[in-house]
Amino acid sequence: MAIRAVLWDIDDTLFDYAGAERTGMRHHLAHEGLPDGYDDVEQALDRWRDLTVRQWERFAAGEVDFAGQRRERVRGFLGAPLSDAEADEWFERHRLHYEAAWALFPDALPALDGLAAGYRHAVLSNSAFEHQDRKLRALGVRERFEVLLCAAELGVHKPDAAAFHAACGALELAPEEVAYVGNEPDIDARGAMDAGLLGIWLDRGGSGGRPDLTRITGLGELAAMLRPDTRFGAVSLIG
Repeated sequence: MAIRAVLWDIDDTLFDYAGAERTGMRHHLAHEGLPDGYDDVEQALDRWRDLTVRQWERFAAGEVDFAGQRRERVRGFLGAPLSDAEADEWFERHRLHYEAAWALFPDALPALDGLAAGYRHAVLSNSAFEHQDRKLRALGVRERFEVLLCAAELGVHKPDAAAFHAACGALELAPEEVAYVGNEPDIDARGAMDAGLLGIWLDRGGSGGRPDLTRITGLGELAAMLRPDTRFGAVSLIG
């Protein structure tokens, strides 16, 4: 069955989340000063990244809500028992620097333009609708996606098959008619494959090592993979 829609991840797939987060925090620390306990800015940036990963895992597991994961990141980073209001205020100051650094990857718009005529487009994210909707609008691409579904509202997150099936249901397409593109090999590509979609791993770093997955190293390779549609892709794009 031919692919009729592309379902997208956002962060570190279309949007350079890691770059914006690191640049934004670097500028934030330049204004706030380096917190006690850190030898230099790079150590602080690495700690913030580790805390972000951990708290997003807790959010995905339902252990904490969206606002709560932000507050816990701040408390862990500063090593202080801040009130919710204090943590929110610190994060809000960081958010201004982070959002000033928002940018799509250079290959995102060309890929979306190249696929616009032949495929429907939607988003499935392990974040919250309000946050991702505002981000896509700020980046100027929200209107390109007819459906935006997020874990916070769905009550289920990738790689659970129910998340992928909810997106297919919103598009009124069978899973085998939908390709999912994301930067996480297991959460995105493997999860989509297990749910019956064409799962595509965007391996921007070229790490490879997953012959079980359909892999691209840049979004410029996506059109060739989907035309003609194949469940297995070109040989050079596998592994």
